[in-house]
Amino acid sequence: MAASVHIIGGGVAGLAAAVDVAGSGRRVIVHEAGRACGGRARSYDDKQLGCRIDNGNHLLLSANKTVFRYLAMTGATDTLTGPGIPIFPFADLAEGTRWTLDLSRGRIPWWVFQPHRRVPDMRVLELRSLQKLMQAGEDETVSSCLLPGALSRRLLEPFAISALNTACETGSAALLGAVVKESLSLGGKACVPWFPKEGLSETLVDPALAHLAILHAEVRTQSRISALDVARGRVTALHGPEGIIPLTEDDTVILAVPAPVAETLLASHLPALRVPTAFESILNLHFRLDTPPRALGSFARAGFMGLVGSIAEWVFLRGDILSVTVSAANRFAEQDPDDLARTIWHDVRRACDPVLHAPLPATPPHQRVVWEKRATFAATPEQNRLRPGPVTPLVNLALAGDWTATGLPATLEGAMRSGVKAVRALGLRRP
Repeated sequence: MAASVHIIGGGVAGLAAAVDVAGSGRRVIVHEAGRACGGRARSYDDKQLGCRIDNGNHLLLSANKTVFRYLAMTGATDTLTGPGIPIFPFADLAEGTRWTLDLSRGRIPWWVFQPHRRVPDMRVLELRSLQKLMQAGEDETVSSCLLPGALSRRLLEPFAISALNTACETGSAALLGAVVKESLSLGGKACVPWFPKEGLSETLVDPALAHLAILHAEVRTQSRISALDVARGRVTALHGPEGIIPLTEDDTVILAVPAPVAETLLASHLPALRVPTAFESILNLHFRLDTPPRALGSFARAGFMGLVGSIAEWVFLRGDILSVTVSAANRFAEQDPDDLARTIWHDVRRACDPVLHAPLPATPPHQRVVWEKRATFAATPEQNRLRPGPVTPLVNLALAGDWTATGLPATLEGAMRSGVKAVRALGLRRP
């Protein structure tokens, strides 16, 4: 019988690992504790709204090579939509200004010298902030690298809080610098925005599951692995809902679960393992309208808009659904969700009404608050140092997850990169 690869966790890190190793001649088995795969990047039918929604909003950039490789392997590239060019519409609600960041296609940032394409009131000198971020040491914070001015307030600070899901005052400059190196520093071709046409599951989950089925990989949902047996420096068995699953000498395990779950499963076997201990939440609000609003200008072309001077950072328009994202949402944990929703809807109306054919209603007909309490690890310098790599002292066990040491914050790209790294660490695929 062929050697088996047991992947514990069916989030995007686990799915990326499964897609990478499937077809290699090994038997691939994914164990997902929940009813559906996808983790924090999936879609579901919401009874309150009476429609299907995502549990969060994710904006991809053309620079996300691991994600696009995954989408190409699973045949899901055409499930994305976007403007096709590197444009980012913004509205500054604090100062009543709106603009569209229109990046140069090549690496030379000609957009900086054209007022209609850049951030209003920015000075070219402020680009020094990007250089400082890319050169930042592991102990520096984002705030310590940002020069005061319009570029920081209107672009880099919102970009930072979205990318890190952590406040600029405590967020790791090195992690944000890594994102800048792989996107803005490479020019507009690396910064074309994309997001799912229909939903996260239709792009990231369903095509992968269909691809894995064709390659005879097995995906077991409601299959929680509660314990691992270890002997002679390797995992010898898994404890699943139907009993013990013995492993052969050739079997391998990729543990692609959240950091607290990994720590619990490995506490008695790898007591020296360090994982992130602080986490940040993300608040998403979905507003369903009676009729789909018709957008104008760059908002219509992009399908989303960045917000400055608002609680939320982004608003997405998809059919009759307006969705907003609030990153680093721990700061709002004590506030009433309904009060937050009212405030945010007020901001959405101010941002969107000028670029819609008709104004939005005073109150949304239907709304859903989705609060992911432990969405990501807190991307601080201290927490970043706690992230382990894929290799463990157990010769047949590797770690995956956006909380592992990918060199990136907890993003889709980082999560999928961790799955591929775990496969490589076990020697299941050549680099």
